[in-house]
Amino acid sequence: VQLQASGGGLVQAGGSLKLSCAASGRRIIGLVMGWFRQAPGKEREFVAAMSWTGDVTDYGDSVKGRFTISRDNVKNTVYLQMNSLKPEDTAVYFCAADPRSQAIRRRDFYSWGQGTQVTVSS
Repeated sequence: VQLQASGGGLVQAGGSLKLSCAASGRRIIGLVMGWFRQAPGKEREFVAAMSWTGDVTDYGDSVKGRFTISRDNVKNTVYLQMNSLKPEDTAVYFCAADPRSQAIRRRDFYSWGQGTQVTVSS
């Protein structure tokens, strides 16, 4: 599966952005989908993940209550709604996919896409 994230940009603190991750090459049905981010000089950080049925989700502690992951299996797209953004949310955001259900618990994904830059100004 090929993944392409989009929707990043510059936003003021307290604002919102919605990222999209369009998949191609296969349907995302049956795939766990996730979002990660990496800020300059920092390690990659888990943001969110969702099972292929949508009934199981997991979020990183730093984004709980502010970010929401969703998916549209018909449009073959995953989304990340980001609200109440903070300057520390500034990073390149990547989407990822994995056929294993335990990918959510392990936060370990097989396929990765190109990232999209999110910059939050104070």
